[in-house]
Amino acid sequence: MNVILITIDSLRADMPWTGYPRKIAPFLTELAAKSVVYERAYSMSSYTAKSISSLLAGRYPSTLYRSGAFFASFSPANFFFTEALQAHKIRTIGWHAHMYFGQNKGLDQGFDEWQLVPGLTFNSETDEHVTSDKMTALGIELLGKPANTSKQFFAWAHYMDPHDQYVKHPESPDFGRNNRDRYDSEVFYTDLFVKKLLDWAKTQPWFSHTAIIVSADHGEAFGEHQMYKHAFELWDVLTRIPLLIHVPGLPHQRILARRSVIDLAPTILELMGCPPPPSLLGKSLVPELTAVGTAEERPFILLELPEDSHNAPRRALIQGAFKLATRDDSHQLSLYNLDQDPDELTDLAAKLPKKRDELKQLLDQAYVTNPSVEPYGGMRLRTGKRAAGPTGPTAPR
Repeated sequence: MNVILITIDSLRADMPWTGYPRKIAPFLTELAAKSVVYERAYSMSSYTAKSISSLLAGRYPSTLYRSGAFFASFSPANFFFTEALQAHKIRTIGWHAHMYFGQNKGLDQGFDEWQLVPGLTFNSETDEHVTSDKMTALGIELLGKPANTSKQFFAWAHYMDPHDQYVKHPESPDFGRNNRDRYDSEVFYTDLFVKKLLDWAKTQPWFSHTAIIVSADHGEAFGEHQMYKHAFELWDVLTRIPLLIHVPGLPHQRILARRSVIDLAPTILELMGCPPPPSLLGKSLVPELTAVGTAEERPFILLELPEDSHNAPRRALIQGAFKLATRDDSHQLSLYNLDQDPDELTDLAAKLPKKRDELKQLLDQAYVTNPSVEPYGGMRLRTGKRAAGPTGPTAPR
């Protein structure tokens, strides 16, 4: 197989194919009807720098060699699954629509072709550009090059437009004027240009043996828990994301078992016939894609937001219906029953101390098995410490 991965920035889990009443993504809704839909998928974090790097590495964000900046850089000492693809002579292509991806942050590691749409400027406070049209045009240009697609390839496009600022588009229905209304207009606009990209791809000789994966880097808050936008916390509204996997010839199904994008790296490698490196911590989804009814819950889902210059440390673990959340280096604990309380409004930590302590022990053990790495770079972190960690496994602290 070839694989095209499309991630859409800030795309919430409540989309039309999971029950959201507005028809804000008609094409993706149509694609979902022909795909494997993971209804309870999670990013590993709530902020792009931490979530995208962990997707590429197939590891939790805190285990990566990274700087302590909010717009984090990543050391070449990290191993991305795209490097495994390159080692097997598989072409790797990426294109993006935010200057963060073009500032030598290390995210291009393992890519043969890496481009940004033209005309971008950087604003650390917001995103001033509308780029879905340019992303699709650049994608058609890159995927139209015989050097990129005449043999097996992996392609990744990260669409930005649902990200702040929320813009009303004339191509979209008028959903209203508030933030969620304008966000929905952005999703509709992005959906339109993802359709244009994949409609073009359908005309290409390689499309019949190409898998399509659509997901997001994190969700988005519109007042839930007195929050707006994303980052800073690990509420479900910030970490639950869509996940659609369309593999030619495989049946449509909906999977309710919770899954994390930590599983995407081994899944992509297996779809492409490439053995997984030992550094990956996830488990391939291919067996459950090909056999309806085989998906079982994972032992746990781990979420985290490692400390940086703007984010205080946050960790969370989900097992079954229960989610344990920790704040400020695990000194504060909260417990929620996500089946009974999906909005995480009722803290059960004091009422269910046995379950709280059981999950805390499991969370602690996860970090014994997969120890965190301190960030590097010398900048002051959110809690006042200095980033003085290693840039690689042999570097001094």
